[in-house]
Amino acid sequence: MTKAERSAYVAATLEELYPETPIPLDHRDPYTLLIAVLLSAQCTDARVNTVTPALFDLAETPQAMALVPVEKIREIIRPCGLSPRKSVAISELSKILVERYGGEVPADFAALEELPGVGHKTASVVMSQAFGVPAFPVDTHIHRLAQRWKLTSGKNVVETERDLKRAFPRESWNKLHLQIIFYGREHCSARGCDGTVCGICRALFPERVRAVKTRK
Repeated sequence: MTKAERSAYVAATLEELYPETPIPLDHRDPYTLLIAVLLSAQCTDARVNTVTPALFDLAETPQAMALVPVEKIREIIRPCGLSPRKSVAISELSKILVERYGGEVPADFAALEELPGVGHKTASVVMSQAFGVPAFPVDTHIHRLAQRWKLTSGKNVVETERDLKRAFPRESWNKLHLQIIFYGREHCSARGCDGTVCGICRALFPERVRAVKTRK
């Protein structure tokens, strides 16, 4: 198969498997989504979803969160890991949203990436899932699968994002990135598949016999 043929097969298969793509992180609005995505760094979505109810019951707006002591935030989010850094980021970005943006999350990549604790991937998730702006956030699942499916050179997530945006239509990005995540978790996980086991890997590379070594 050519790369274009592989891309088309992947898109068609994922659409059949996951016609609906609910957002994995529980949230109430763009602000709570932003906080949930920030918390998900080096933490599973499932664990984040067990922590955020208590956090958002305490403060679900930037105005309210800005008044909560960092120590209290840290205490609640500790199960997510990296709580010292994440708690400070949550407090600081909440204050910035109040001071600069009237308590609203800006629908702007550059503005989001300037917020404490918010990198390009987090900004991309918020832009795509909260505001519907086409983006292709690349997490570990997507980075790994794109390499196994030879849709990218796989040197880093920046190049993977670039290659995937070239491989798929812009209007499909927001849904497709979630579909790939779902597939990676259920069928092509780090331990469950090495590039030779799952349905898509076998269909794309039926003669592949050696495990694919993916780059982080």
